[in-house]
Amino acid sequence: MTTDTTHDARNLDARHVLQIYKRQPVVFVRGDGMRLIDDSGRAYLDFLSGIGVASLGHAHPRLSAAIAEQAATLIHTSNLYYHPWQGELAARLTRLTGLDRAFLCNSGTEANEACLKFARRFWRTRGETDRSKFVAFTHSFHGRTMGSLSVTWDPHYREPFTPLLSDVKFASPAEPWLLDAMVDEDTAAMIIEPIQGEGGVRPISRELVEAIHAARKRTGALVIADEVQSGSGRTGTFLGGELVGLAPDMVALGKALGAGVPVGAALLRQSVADMLSPGDHGTTYGGNPLASRAALLFLDELEGGLLVSIRRVAAYLATRLRELALKHADVVREVRGAGLIAAVDLAFDATPVVAAALERGLLVNRTATTVVRLLPPFIVTEPDVDEAVAILDAALTAATLQGVQR
Repeated sequence: MTTDTTHDARNLDARHVLQIYKRQPVVFVRGDGMRLIDDSGRAYLDFLSGIGVASLGHAHPRLSAAIAEQAATLIHTSNLYYHPWQGELAARLTRLTGLDRAFLCNSGTEANEACLKFARRFWRTRGETDRSKFVAFTHSFHGRTMGSLSVTWDPHYREPFTPLLSDVKFASPAEPWLLDAMVDEDTAAMIIEPIQGEGGVRPISRELVEAIHAARKRTGALVIADEVQSGSGRTGTFLGGELVGLAPDMVALGKALGAGVPVGAALLRQSVADMLSPGDHGTTYGGNPLASRAALLFLDELEGGLLVSIRRVAAYLATRLRELALKHADVVREVRGAGLIAAVDLAFDATPVVAAALERGLLVNRTATTVVRLLPPFIVTEPDVDEAVAILDAALTAATLQGVQR
């Protein structure tokens, strides 16, 4: 006779869910604005937003209403048929990015995968079949499908799945002068994150952007901007690359764009779109009416005042984090980021700080080993920042004392 574990989420996870995540010891069952509530009723301040996804926070009333209305009307038709929500979303995204065409999909990884395929197809259509190489950058992360993984730098992600695409080279963002030697007439595209999120929240420099543009001018190689984490308004501009003057030929979007509903998009210049034909790529769910409606509601909120709020609160967050760094100068090496993506880079593994923050009711995460990453929802306020920084202060103190005691 088996024990009934219907209401025991942890046991169900252990029994049936593939164990490829190191999950935190908490089960969330409800959300409300900036808070997530666990199965015991405890509320946590969310400064991770589902890894940059829940851009409007949790249980947002207008998003909930739009999703419910669309679910009661039409969820899916497939891309064999046109529907107006998809067309409106594509029009909005092209206006906001300055590009010309949109391919709608389900995630940022899929958007990056599409951009890589489109780059290869661009050159093949032009008859230049040898132009298959990609240049990516150290500390990059572009996804876990085979193409996007091939242009992801960290061996931790890559090595279990080799061989990957063989014609990928990695340049150093810190040495833009070396890029010229790596990009040649066999390069299909360069792919770059304006802010390397998983790599430790590392904004790229204007010098690197200038080197990328020079390499494109010299060789014709396309430029792909992976804006999955930095885009859709998180930096206070719609694209993070706007902060450093990046002018890509293609852009990949995801995460915040659906405010929790799976949405991705690849944006293309017309010159790239002209080289593509029906059947070159596809998606079953991408751009369905429900996802498109959610993304449109998100864009309404973003352009209806959230962008202004993001810039204001981001400036306050940066000031408070700098104060925190000064207070803990013995263990904080650097604070960096842009907008509502921020990093507190420590002199030791960030794991105990993340754990101590969770114990005190704050959700952040660890990336690049030593980095505490903050990705709050776009609805965050200055009082939320004060609360989060106070908890981080206590968590840093606790983790430092724990390390001394050891």
